[in-house]
Amino acid sequence: MASQHDETTTLGQVSEDATQGGCPVAHGASLPHPASGDANQQWWKNRLNLKILAKEQPVINPHDPDFDYPAAFETLDLAEVKKDIAEVLTTSKDWWPADFGNYGPFMIRMAWHAAGTYRSQDGRGGGGTGQQRFAPLNSWPDNVSLDKARRLLWPVKKKYGQNLSWADLMILTGNVAHEIMGMPTYGFSGGRIDAYEPEDDVYWGPETEWTNGGAERYRGDRELDNPLAAVEMGLIYVNPEGPEGEPDPVKSARDIRETFKRMGMNDEETVALIGGGHTFGKTHGAGTVPEHVGPEPEGAPMEQMGLGWKSSYKSGKGIDTIGSGLEVTWTYHPTRWDNEFFHILYAYEWELFQSPAGANQWRPVNGGGSDMVPEADGSGRREPRMLTSDLALRFDPEYDKIARRFKDDFEAFHDAYSRAWFKLTHRDMGPISRHYGPEVPTEELVWMDPIPAPASVPGDAEVKAVKDAVAAAGLSVPAVVKTVWAAASTYRGSDFRGGANGGRIRLEPQRSWEVNEPAVTGPVIEALEKIAAEQGVSFADTLVLAGNWAIEKAAADGGVPVQVPFTPGRGDSSQEQTDVESFGYLEPKVDGFRNYDPRSNKEFPAEFALVDRANLLGLSAPEMTVLVAGLRVLGANYGDSKDGVWTENVGVLSNDFLQAVTDIDTQWEKVSEGHYKGVTADGKELFGTRNDLVFGSNSELRTVSEVYAADDAKEKFVKDFVKAWTKIMDADRYDVQRKNRK
Repeated sequence: MASQHDETTTLGQVSEDATQGGCPVAHGASLPHPASGDANQQWWKNRLNLKILAKEQPVINPHDPDFDYPAAFETLDLAEVKKDIAEVLTTSKDWWPADFGNYGPFMIRMAWHAAGTYRSQDGRGGGGTGQQRFAPLNSWPDNVSLDKARRLLWPVKKKYGQNLSWADLMILTGNVAHEIMGMPTYGFSGGRIDAYEPEDDVYWGPETEWTNGGAERYRGDRELDNPLAAVEMGLIYVNPEGPEGEPDPVKSARDIRETFKRMGMNDEETVALIGGGHTFGKTHGAGTVPEHVGPEPEGAPMEQMGLGWKSSYKSGKGIDTIGSGLEVTWTYHPTRWDNEFFHILYAYEWELFQSPAGANQWRPVNGGGSDMVPEADGSGRREPRMLTSDLALRFDPEYDKIARRFKDDFEAFHDAYSRAWFKLTHRDMGPISRHYGPEVPTEELVWMDPIPAPASVPGDAEVKAVKDAVAAAGLSVPAVVKTVWAAASTYRGSDFRGGANGGRIRLEPQRSWEVNEPAVTGPVIEALEKIAAEQGVSFADTLVLAGNWAIEKAAADGGVPVQVPFTPGRGDSSQEQTDVESFGYLEPKVDGFRNYDPRSNKEFPAEFALVDRANLLGLSAPEMTVLVAGLRVLGANYGDSKDGVWTENVGVLSNDFLQAVTDIDTQWEKVSEGHYKGVTADGKELFGTRNDLVFGSNSELRTVSEVYAADDAKEKFVKDFVKAWTKIMDADRYDVQRKNRK
């Protein structure tokens, strides 16, 4: 949790040598929304960035196209890998000495900070793709010196090569670190697939400076903007000195509770993680920051070979290290697993003082414990110290109850921490089907969104029977499409949550979401539940088959018969297997695919949210285009709005929307914020939103729309819509994705 509080640094700041070369990038400019910006951003501030719909292109991945990382990981002797990691952690190197002779605490911080960027609002962040290797995370002030941790692990990565991803190695090393210091871990799952480019689609906040207090990300009574979780740019969680540096433990507790909640943790998990993490190691603030510490890795000179924060203070390493600017060791035994942190928290009264770098921190009054804590190099002893954010656990009434219980009951603390650590480092991995290796826990935890295996898998006869039953049920194409889209489009590729599998559209909270129009989708759900029971097919499979029936009927009615692919095998989750509060974060507040935008204050254009959701769904720009166009003519708009429904045949799959949006004779005018009226050459009035008009106004999307609006594209449009629809239906089927890669 400790962070670096150095001289304010502007994001994108470069050296004088770099700027003399005439760099075309506008350094220090205001940060754009993740769905806006590219090289032209300096000229058109609201430029739509469609590059986030072209992630993970094969051309940047050095592995073979059919490389199956989970299979490669399972060939490892995990015990041998852990032995090699343990050897690294207990062998101090002169170039970066281990505090207390053990890199374990250092590696726990590395793993924590890799995983701790996760946030529940949009599922982004986390350690699942090894993003700590790239900017901005590799250069965040809170990640100071973690470049050395990863470099220390290179011999292990080098030995196991493609069979062990960096993402898995960082988390596994955190587990090994705990184990060599005496804490049995709850488990470890492999299967994290490395990215080979930074995630430019993550909106980390509006600030253009590191750790500047974070005022820009708050509204009203310290209400943190969505989807943000950390309190300041460049911090993982909270400012350890207190809100905006104010050393007030009670105010700090408020920040901690909000931040950890947004990262998926309740009060008990929060107290366990802070107390457990701070059982080990220390922070570093041996000297002042600005005059002694060099630039972060992304701004460092080339000869430093990717390492940053070079220090000129004395030796610049070991006991002379400058990191966060805080100089705190919490416990008497910084490399031993125990609940000493809580005993020390309550054993003393605390007074505020400043570190050598001038940071606010706390020590026992009257010189208490002055010879109890070892120096990192063994040169002497000093008193225990605490951060403002540590004292919050004692002075917040609810945290205090939990902290006292953990002080008195070590077993309860160990169980809570081991489970919370597993959740911290695995919550972005998705369902248990994505977890690999011999240490995967046998218990399927509720935050994994459990999905039982279906009682039976339908064959061709059962598939036909279900579709025939749907056709006979008197359900309309728009109502079925609305229901199926409401279920499947919850999928988030960021943390692999949501989707049609599990059939949670029939459960709370999803069944009651406003965007899902319960009055429309409720009767469809009831009808499909009845069909599923009668046919002996899971509700989730029945739901997807109903969608296929609707698309096939709509396409046939438009003169383009198709068969929508179907892969059976979905299961049905129960209400007890659904964490209502956690799943609530998946509720769309804005959904351009359904023209749903209830915002009164539209602080960013609607099409930004559309592209953002398309990004979470893993769609390309053409896939987004055909899906929006198809959903409009199929009548899937929220509230049956006429915006963008530019067809005489609602419920028929056609390219009418795209023909209308590219019609050069239609004249458009703005009638209200975000809403427009068009008049065609024959006097017909059309109405649309920014989500509709963007397909004709944006130069890149218009070129895609023109392909599908051409006279010879009617069949291509339908077939490409079917492909994109099927992709969404199968997005949560990791077994299908893996099979297709082989």
